[in-house]
Amino acid sequence: MRKDFDPSLLSSRNFYRLLTAVVVPRPIAWVSSTSAEGVDNLAPHSFFTVASVSPPIVQFTSVGEKDTLRNIRARGEFVVNLAPAGLMPEVNATGTNFPSDVSEFDAAGLTREAGRTVGVPRVVESPAALECRLHTVLPIGDCVVVFGEVTYAVVDSSILDGSHPRIDLLAPLARLGLDEWGTLGSVDELKRIRKDDWPGDFRPTDRSSDGSDP
Repeated sequence: MRKDFDPSLLSSRNFYRLLTAVVVPRPIAWVSSTSAEGVDNLAPHSFFTVASVSPPIVQFTSVGEKDTLRNIRARGEFVVNLAPAGLMPEVNATGTNFPSDVSEFDAAGLTREAGRTVGVPRVVESPAALECRLHTVLPIGDCVVVFGEVTYAVVDSSILDGSHPRIDLLAPLARLGLDEWGTLGSVDELKRIRKDDWPGDFRPTDRSSDGSDP
């Protein structure tokens, strides 16, 4: 039996909590930006993904009008830093609603590193960063989707296998529902099946009676 949830009958806040509990895990865009007054901002945004391959564009959503959004509109650039599991307390701290004249870099004890193609600092402690130039700002309901064209990327050489970032060493954080956070956990490899290789007798993998993998 399932329980029904009708967004027209619930407060937006309650339905938001449901959405963020079932759309999981969500990668975190740890976005650094700089205000028109020169204050460096750093904040986590968990509505984040890739929007385009060519040109390379990433997107994140600002839920409401926040310093990050105002700064990006003012300067037209930002950096998405990877949020690693080892910095969970710092990532969480940068989500505090400090006044706009307070830099989260300083409040959370994080180190600035100059960007290569943007005038916004990267987080030294983050293993990877994407420098972005503002592409599009798209208001949707009470949120704003920010699209940024990636102009430069850096990855710590210690987590690379050749030129490929190792997911176990990246150790990305994810947001779940309520105050829950997720880490990588186990990683499985499964190649996509090409049409020419599709088996005629394909069947889903059997599951044991308790719902776990055999």
